[in-house]
Amino acid sequence: MKKVVNVGIGGRSFCLEEDAYQRLDQFLRNFREVLAETGSTSGEAQTKEVMADLESRISELLLSQLENPSMAVGIQLINDITRQLGMPDGSPEPYTRPESNKQSTEEKSTEYIHETINISKRKLYRDSEQRVFGGVCSGLAHYFDSDTTVFRVLALLAVLFLGGGLLFYIIMWIVVPKAVTPAQKCEMRGWAATAENMRKFY
Repeated sequence: MKKVVNVGIGGRSFCLEEDAYQRLDQFLRNFREVLAETGSTSGEAQTKEVMADLESRISELLLSQLENPSMAVGIQLINDITRQLGMPDGSPEPYTRPESNKQSTEEKSTEYIHETINISKRKLYRDSEQRVFGGVCSGLAHYFDSDTTVFRVLALLAVLFLGGGLLFYIIMWIVVPKAVTPAQKCEMRGWAATAENMRKFY
C-alpha cells in the first residue's frame, strides 16, 4: 500500500502517491533553479508568474489523463509529464537518486530526462499580440498556418461585399477565446506546450 499525498497544483486538488509527489517536487525545484541559473526571469515576481503558469500546465495535463480528478496519480504519469515539459532552456533535467539500496546515500548516479519538442495540433484562439481589432484574422492565420494579411484582406472584402461579413467577424470575436497564457499561445501556433516553448512568451 502506497502513501497518498493531497496537493494543490494550478488551483486544483490532486492525490499523488508519495513517490510521485517527491518526483514532482524535485522537478519544480530543478525548474526554478534553471530559471535562476539561465537568467530566464528578471525578478522574483516574474519567476512566480512562470512557476504559476507551469503548475497550471501540469494541472491541465493531469486532468487530461485522469478519468476522475480524485484518482491517485502515480510516478509513471508524473514522469511522462516532466518529460513532456522539460526545462525552460530546453536542456535535459539532471537529477540524482541512489543506484541501489546497498550504496550509501552519498553515492548517487545522475540521470537525464529529455524529450524532443514535438509539433502538436493547433487550436483556434484570437491573437491579441498581432491584432488590429479583435485578433480574429491573426488567430485564423495561425490556425491555418497562413499569412495574416490574406485573412485581413478576405475579412475586408467580406465586410464590403457580403452582408453578413461584419456580423460573422463580431461573432468570431465573441466566440473564439483569446490566447492569454503561454500554453495557449503555443497551442495557437501548433507548438507543443513545453517549458522551452512557453518561455518564449514571458
